[in-house]
Amino acid sequence: MSPFDGFNSSETFTQVPDSLFRLLGEIDDLNELKVTLYVLWRIEHMEGAFRQICRSEIVEDDGFMRGLTADGLNSGLEKALQRGTLIRVGNPEGGFYFLNSPRGRASAESLKKGDWRASARIPSSVPREVPNVFKLYEENIGPLTPLIADAVKDAEQTYSSEWLADAIEQSAKLNKRSWKYIEAILRRWKEEGRAEKQNRRDTEASRGDDVLRKVEEFRKGKR
Repeated sequence: MSPFDGFNSSETFTQVPDSLFRLLGEIDDLNELKVTLYVLWRIEHMEGAFRQICRSEIVEDDGFMRGLTADGLNSGLEKALQRGTLIRVGNPEGGFYFLNSPRGRASAESLKKGDWRASARIPSSVPREVPNVFKLYEENIGPLTPLIADAVKDAEQTYSSEWLADAIEQSAKLNKRSWKYIEAILRRWKEEGRAEKQNRRDTEASRGDDVLRKVEEFRKGKR
């Protein structure tokens, strides 16, 4: 067993229904417990009204499947369905698993009725691990003084950890290694809106020049 470094203040957390903890005394199968917690985690990190996951998307997560065989996954899913923590809707496009929650039940019913087509869904991806922003700052920008540490901590209350991590990364790429520049990027994203990762990192060079120009204009108050 590899030692665990511990939880940190920059990571995201998943809400777990209290009723699941009351079921712990009844769930005696490790595969069922693993699968139930995993599906809950994946679905809680999704956006949109219709939140569901396919078995194939679970299998694609190598990190999770390292501790579970294919038979173990099938068994865990089946027992979760029998218990009622998960709902499965099958159709010609495949099988989809929903949490047995008000939103999950409504989504499953919509799929059954044909109000929502599974073919139009966006494939689910594993939530990315958000790095510790303090460590990220020291690795990419410079020493973390007490004043900067307080500023980063305050920024975490306003912006998401992902935004902070991306702003630090962007600042380092543009060779603008200062907290003031990172703040300028964050303020610009907040005030102008952030086009989801600039359409997933289009062309790095042109995008870098554009960000550099806009942030400089923003700092000078021309916008």
